[in-house]
Amino acid sequence: MARTYLKKAPRTAQTDATETQGIVRGILTEIREGGDAKAQEYADKFDNYSGPTLLTQDDIDAASVKVSQKLKDDIQFAHDNVRRFAEAQKASSSDFEMEIQPGLIAGQRIIPVNAAGCYAPGGRYSHVASAMMTVTTASVAGVQHITACSPPQGEEGVSPAIIYAANLCGAHKILSMGGVQGVAAMTYGLFGLPKADIIVGPGNQFVAEAKRQLFGQVGIDMIAGPTDSLILADGNADAEIVAVDLVSQAEHGYNSPVWLVTDSTDLAQKVMTRVPELIEDLPGLNRDNAFAAWRDYAEVIVCADREEMAACSDEYAPEHLTVQAADLDWWLNRLTCYGSLFLGEETTVSYGDKASGTNHVLPTSGSARYTGGLSVHKYMKTVTWQRATRDGAKRVAEATARISRLEGMEGHARAADVRLHKYFPTENFDLSAQD
Repeated sequence: MARTYLKKAPRTAQTDATETQGIVRGILTEIREGGDAKAQEYADKFDNYSGPTLLTQDDIDAASVKVSQKLKDDIQFAHDNVRRFAEAQKASSSDFEMEIQPGLIAGQRIIPVNAAGCYAPGGRYSHVASAMMTVTTASVAGVQHITACSPPQGEEGVSPAIIYAANLCGAHKILSMGGVQGVAAMTYGLFGLPKADIIVGPGNQFVAEAKRQLFGQVGIDMIAGPTDSLILADGNADAEIVAVDLVSQAEHGYNSPVWLVTDSTDLAQKVMTRVPELIEDLPGLNRDNAFAAWRDYAEVIVCADREEMAACSDEYAPEHLTVQAADLDWWLNRLTCYGSLFLGEETTVSYGDKASGTNHVLPTSGSARYTGGLSVHKYMKTVTWQRATRDGAKRVAEATARISRLEGMEGHARAADVRLHKYFPTENFDLSAQD
């Protein structure tokens, strides 16, 4: 049975790449050449804020006072969950050494980067959770200098809750600056900051494009597009919960795709009827975003069976993947392409977005086919080393010399030759190319 699209998206989640690329390229060039003054000029233009660029401890303390104790408790709870999960991730990788051949020893070291820039959006929504997800993982990884960056909300400055969360989670500096100029400031080491080795965190299309253009000069977590979510639901799923979960993700933005893949036409029709009603009940901008996302980017697909559903999901490679279907272990073992997986109606993407502990900085636009999301590993370099005794290196040197000559790399061969002749002067070696 071919897939049946009860709802087909008339658009795909793409920004006007050409226009955005040109704007970002121009801003980055000017900031690279103009330094602090040019970055501050763009901040004044776009952020409409005249307060301090780098927050002092007094600024942080003053912002923290504005955060209610209840919210502080919630932030602490979420931070603890993210930290525990990050610590477990870190423990899954370790230094080691091994004797590959007698006398030939090699190993690996896991070394954190020296400086990280963590971007937390603060435009339409104040992404407190993004500050927690990015800064906490960097701190657990052992990064020596962490800058948290978030756009100010006009003259009020950065959201007090973001400031509180970033400080709690281990940020060494907090930069009150948004967009391309904020990313550039961390990359180029402006305002007395160290040059970042990696820039992480979500953002709008300008932030994403800045990261794309700067990649190579600086590491990045991933090139992210609009957030997307897919739900796999069988005929026994609760249509109300499925509909609510779709709407909860559609409110992210006008171009945030949500997809329902099911083996039940009845369930699909119930959900399609209910979603517009739920959207209508959202407040203001949330309603507008969800309405546009559902109208232009959402899809509802009916498949013949669960295997076809799983194949469809892997093809879409969603950022967020929810399973509301029987036999959850089957789905866990079968599915291969997703940023983060939510099994059963007892969990939801919203939990992962905010407080359950897994990271919400995840691959979008199908990139879950080849990469995972943000973790402590993104801040850590896996490097290798080796040493050898003279006897241990003997066979390696012979093989290296012959392979190098076969490849036409005589200099490489001679680096092996000279050691063999020094260490084993009485032996004759056949070091010619082996065809």
